Amino acid sequence: MNLIGNILWFFLGGFITAVMYFICGLVLCITIIGIPFGVQLFKFGIFSLMPFGHTVTEKPEFSGCLSIGFNLIWILFGWWEIAVVHAVFGLIFCITIIGIPFGIQHFKIALYSVLPFGRTIS
Repeated sequence: MNLIGNILWFFLGGFITAVMYFICGLVLCITIIGIPFGVQLFKFGIFSLMPFGHTVTEKPEFSGCLSIGFNLIWILFGWWEIAVVHAVFGLIFCITIIGIPFGIQHFKIALYSVLPFGRTIS
């Protein structure tokens, strides 16, 4: 079932979303300061290619101050908008019964995009 969901997700917008995340990640990786944020966007890109069958969890070795600082910078520079966009798409998909699984995946990506540092995708 996860395979079918991932294939449908890929063709119904997952590929375009992933490409946008990869492009933004490459732009951020141009500078040394932006590399940690670019890496997070690469993780978003991979996660948005195949969200079915994956879960977002806290890292067992939570790195404390560094993750909190990066999450604060992430929020202050406007990357919280990713969460808002995915939450809106999740609500739109949940209007129909067929779209509910896709809406749930958008909510999962929105949850990860609020505070991405200190979390892992498994």
